[in-house]
Amino acid sequence: LRMLTGTVTSPTLARQMAEFLAAFPAAKWHQYEAAGRDNVRAGAQAAFGEVVDTRYAFDKARVVVSLDADFLGAMPGSVRYIRDFSAARRVRGETGDMNRLYAVESAAGNTGAKADHRVAMRPAEIELFARALAAAVGVPGAASEPAPAAARTLLEAAARDLLSHKGASIVVAGDEQPASVHAICHAINGALGNTGVTVLYTDPVASAPVSQMESIRELVGDINSGAVDALLVLGGNPAYDAPADLRFGDALKKVAFTARLGLYEDETSALCQWHIPEAHSLEAWSDARAWDGTATIMQPLIAPLYGGKSAHEMLIGLSQTPGRAAYDVVRETWKLAAAGAEALDADLFWRKAVHDGVVAGTAFPLRAVTVGDVFAAIGRPAPADPGLELVLRADPTVHDG
Repeated sequence: LRMLTGTVTSPTLARQMAEFLAAFPAAKWHQYEAAGRDNVRAGAQAAFGEVVDTRYAFDKARVVVSLDADFLGAMPGSVRYIRDFSAARRVRGETGDMNRLYAVESAAGNTGAKADHRVAMRPAEIELFARALAAAVGVPGAASEPAPAAARTLLEAAARDLLSHKGASIVVAGDEQPASVHAICHAINGALGNTGVTVLYTDPVASAPVSQMESIRELVGDINSGAVDALLVLGGNPAYDAPADLRFGDALKKVAFTARLGLYEDETSALCQWHIPEAHSLEAWSDARAWDGTATIMQPLIAPLYGGKSAHEMLIGLSQTPGRAAYDVVRETWKLAAAGAEALDADLFWRKAVHDGVVAGTAFPLRAVTVGDVFAAIGRPAPADPGLELVLRADPTVHDG
C-alpha cells in the first residue's frame, strides 16, 4: 500500500498519517508537489547536515542582497516580509537612513522593482555571483572567483556594505535557485553574524520533509517493479504535473487498486479506478501551520455541497476506529496540546483557539545551528553553457496554476 500526498502542514493530518503507518508497517507515504521546495531543503541539509526552515527579520536588516529571491512577492512569509522591509525603509523619528536592497535576478519581480541596485543575470550565473560574494566577505573555504561581468560593480558595493553591517544584513536565495546557492547563502549569513539576529532557523513547518522528487521517483520505481498493490492519491494531479520522464500515468495503470481524493475529476482521476469527491477547505474542519509554525484551526463555513470528504475523513475510514467526524479528530489533536498548556482546560483551550483563529504559543522556537564545510559539500559549479536557458517558476499570483 502506498499513499501519495502534497506537502503536509496540518498537525492533525500528520498525526493521522503516523498512526496509519504504525497500523500498516508495510505501507509507505510519499509526498510530491510540482512547485515544491526541494532546493531549499537540500541547501539547508548541505549547510547544516539537517533540514531546517529559515525565517528573515527584514525589519532589523540595513542591507539586503537578493539572489533571484522575490521575497516581496512570492516566497513563504512574503506578506510579513513586505511589512517588515517597508518599515526599515521609512525615515522617521530617530531613523535617518533607509535600508538598501541589492538584487540580481533572472526574471522581473516585485523585489527587483523595489531594489536600490538591480542587475539582470542569466540563471546559471547566479551561483557564480554567490561564490564570488562569499569569497569577498571572507566565508571560510570560499575560493576567489570572478563574478559575472555584468555584476562586478554591484558585487563590490554589496560586499563592502555587508561587511559594514555585520549582524544587520541578509543574503537570501530564491526557491528556484539550486541547493548550492542556498547553502552558500547560509554560509555567508553565518560568516556575517546574521544567524540568530536577522536570519532565524526553526524546525521544518512541513511534516516529515523529504526530497519530493526522489520520493515520487521511488514510488514510480516501486510500481514498475510490481511492489505496489494499492495506491491512494490524496489531492494533487501527478498524472498531469509529475516529470514527463517518469511516465506516472503509465505506471498508475499497473497498480491493482487505485483511488484518488480530489476536488475535480482531472487527469489523475481519469486513470484511477475510484474518484472520491474532496470537500473544499471551506467545507471541512482541519488545521495548518503558517510559515513560522503558528497553528490555526480551520473551521467550515458551510456543509459539503456534494457529499465531499476531507483527507482527515479518508484516513479515519482507513483507521482502526472508523466512523468518527473530522471535527472530533482535529479537536483531539488540540486536546493533547492543551495538556501542556498552563491554566487552560481542554474545552477552554479549544474554544479560544477556534475563536482567535490562531493557537497561541505554537510558533516554533528558534534553533541554534552551525554551518559546516559548505564548499566541500556542494563541490565545484557546473561548467557554464553558452546556450539558451529556460526558467520555470511559479506564478506570483496563482503559484502553480
